Amino acid sequence: MIGIECASAAGARKEDALRDTLASLGSVIVAYSGGVDSAYLAYVANEILGDRAVAVTADSPSYPERHRLLAVRIAHDFGLRHEIIRTGELDRAEYRANPENRCYYCKHELYTHLSRMAADREAVVVDGNNADDRGDYRPGRQAAREFGVRSPLDEVNLTKAEIRELSRRAGLPTWDEPASACLSSRIPYHHDVTDEKLRTIERAEQALRDLGFRVFRVRHHDEVARIEIAREEMPRAFDPDVAAAIVRQLKAVGYRYVSLDLQGYRTGSLNEGLRLRAV
Repeated sequence: MIGIECASAAGARKEDALRDTLASLGSVIVAYSGGVDSAYLAYVANEILGDRAVAVTADSPSYPERHRLLAVRIAHDFGLRHEIIRTGELDRAEYRANPENRCYYCKHELYTHLSRMAADREAVVVDGNNADDRGDYRPGRQAAREFGVRSPLDEVNLTKAEIRELSRRAGLPTWDEPASACLSSRIPYHHDVTDEKLRTIERAEQALRDLGFRVFRVRHHDEVARIEIAREEMPRAFDPDVAAAIVRQLKAVGYRYVSLDLQGYRTGSLNEGLRLRAV
């Protein structure tokens, strides 16, 4: 109990520091996907800066429709000043080629738009990166540095767990949302990103969601769907009736073969090959 209380107190202190940081910026454009981190950042920015905080959602083929609807709902329910823009990363040949730094081109496209908006409004672009993101492979951070994007959650050392708890206290429905990422992250590097693949992945993941699974990814290996499911949910996937339904639904969206990854769900599994080559 003492440990939990200490952690909560630390999170509250960091939240106070976050409020001070946002106040010092004066006006912000929040890169707002509707995920746990960006929703919390947009919520606090709105509290501190009011109309001088604009949450901007970039709608594109790699952005799941479910996330867009969630972002819109949260913005409406919490009175956020919200705008949706269209980004064209899929129009970029570098992005479609899906190199290991694909995220750089995605973020470069996003920050090109947001920086123009910020310049017009004398604002600072901020994103939802947090302290736990520092050790992960995130080529998009290079684009953020090039455009001078600030990461207030990281600057005040807020962790994912603290952000979830503070979001819960604020009543944000995202507090226990599973980690999210763009649909392109399901496609192995150096395999082209196409709208057709993205729609297939989106339909496959919706099928799993409709079957009651909560934490998972469908990794797209051409004709093969490699499903990663959270370990605590995996026993249910082995139930004969559920397994048959998974196979039936994923074949219906276009896959010829359906496999279950016995390592279970983990973020960035397609980066594992990068680490192996680096050894």
